[in-house]
Amino acid sequence: MSLFCFLWTPLLYLFWTSISSEDSSAGGVLALLLGSIVALIQFFLGSFINAGGFGFSRWVSACIDIVSLPAVLPFILGGLLMALRLFSGPDDLTNFALLWLIPGAAIRSVNWSAVKDPSLLVLVPVLWTAIAVGIPFLLRIAQNGFGCIVILPVIGITALPFLAATAYWAFFSQKLILGMGFLCVTLIPMGLSVVISFFRNRR
Repeated sequence: MSLFCFLWTPLLYLFWTSISSEDSSAGGVLALLLGSIVALIQFFLGSFINAGGFGFSRWVSACIDIVSLPAVLPFILGGLLMALRLFSGPDDLTNFALLWLIPGAAIRSVNWSAVKDPSLLVLVPVLWTAIAVGIPFLLRIAQNGFGCIVILPVIGITALPFLAATAYWAFFSQKLILGMGFLCVTLIPMGLSVVISFFRNRR
């Protein structure tokens, strides 16, 4: 499981660059550098939320310490870089976010290896990448849409990190059916993005 946590994100990044027509090198070094710095800071600071049991504090911890915030941080900085025209669009942002997550996944794979919890070592990396690929996909829909069509992807962008955190919380709480439901919903944008990119670039 530790090996999965270590390899999932870089392997998905390599797969994504093979099916994406965008420049995969945009901001790559900067993403790895900043991702490493943030991952080390998070490692030394530890958890911000003292989660107890399986209740609301555990869900908040999933949002801030484990799932949502670590995957959303590259979009916050990436958005600033896009405003400075260092990125051309959401595809570059996908590459940036995936590269950002690689150092964090490596550090967490070592840190979490003693726990041997599949919800951490297997589920969390998958949820990270679902956010990293799903948000730019929804952003592209919002940019190309008009009128009421823009509302749905905007809602999806806002909800995706919380859906991912809820999926982790449900699996951690042994609510497996609920967890599978939230996991499937969380994976939909990433799955659509991968399928569309694959067939679009095979024409």
